[in-house]
Amino acid sequence: MAWTHVPTGTWGGVAVPLSAGDPETIGDYRLLDRLGSGGMGVVYLARSASGRQVAVKVVHAQFAEDEEFRTRFRQEVAAARRVSGAFTAPVLDADPDAERPWMATLYVPGPTLSERLTERGPLNAAELRQLALGLAEALHDIHRVGVVHRDLKPANVLMADDGPRVIDFGISRAADNQALTVTGRVMGTPPFMSPEQLSRPREVTGASDVFSLGTLLVYAVTGKGPFDGESPYLTAYQVVHEPPELSEVAQPLRGIVERCLAKAPDDRPGIAELVRLLDGLPAKGEVRAAGRGSAGGSGGEAGGEAGGRSAGEAGDGPGEGSGRSKSKRKEQGKGQEGGPGRGRGGRDGSGRLADLERGPAAAPRARRRDRRRGAGPGRRRLRAVRAR
Repeated sequence: MAWTHVPTGTWGGVAVPLSAGDPETIGDYRLLDRLGSGGMGVVYLARSASGRQVAVKVVHAQFAEDEEFRTRFRQEVAAARRVSGAFTAPVLDADPDAERPWMATLYVPGPTLSERLTERGPLNAAELRQLALGLAEALHDIHRVGVVHRDLKPANVLMADDGPRVIDFGISRAADNQALTVTGRVMGTPPFMSPEQLSRPREVTGASDVFSLGTLLVYAVTGKGPFDGESPYLTAYQVVHEPPELSEVAQPLRGIVERCLAKAPDDRPGIAELVRLLDGLPAKGEVRAAGRGSAGGSGGEAGGEAGGRSAGEAGDGPGEGSGRSKSKRKEQGKGQEGGPGRGRGGRDGSGRLADLERGPAAAPRARRRDRRRGAGPGRRRLRAVRAR
């Protein structure tokens, strides 16, 4: 139920013209173009009466019909409107009681982080430092009003000329809680989710966003995530049970990221400490070490739109290659891998949440269960994580 951005950008870049079925206005805003769409709604570029450009998100009808969702959406919008900071896109207006609830935020022109890596490759030291400190400050501004982002990923980071902007912090929790109530499924993008999001989603705190920030920084310098697997299920398993792959991340960033990626939330640094650590990052020098898989390119397809599809969501993250050797992936996947599903598209990339929590011991039972149901290795449906 993520907002899925069009290939040219969620909020920035070239917009798509309105179609015959799109409204002309939402609230007091005249719609100009369609910026993106997804399982939860549609994002439009709009203009206020004063000429100010905004991004208006309109919720799909099926959510609008659910009163519980409306209540949560109303609460989260109220909290998000209190968020202000240099590195967030502020909420300017909203109507949770409209026939189809909507929210207007400041329009920020610029590519997403995933698009930036696709176009120009991984970040250099100065760019990385600006990104890291900007994200940490944005999380501070979000957390201090009681909001947990829950979906910090490359598609939700805009690379403006004067620093990054974190978007979609106002509705993540409303949608997540709605999904848990109605379907019992965990929502997220596995390469950038925390272990607790995957195994204990009702216990998620701001420490989960710190974990996601760590994965984003690895992605920013390598074009790959630290837990990439050959399917969303394997990626999710590695997030919960395996150490991160950081062989291509140079010090001092590596030491900071290792702390952010601690499995236990209490072992991760708080935002204030994290800002102090990130402030020590140099603005010059190498940020990428000569690790395994570094010859596979720097960004490009592995880090951009095409690569993201193997992780379960187009354009949102790293590709299939994680820098790990095939033998290591095979060893880690032994006893838990149920087959490639449908491959890069990741549409069969979900598994049972209980299987993730039990670890490798659950896999033989899962295979026997699938044989009884007549599901072959290539047809297994893994239900733990619905990749967005």
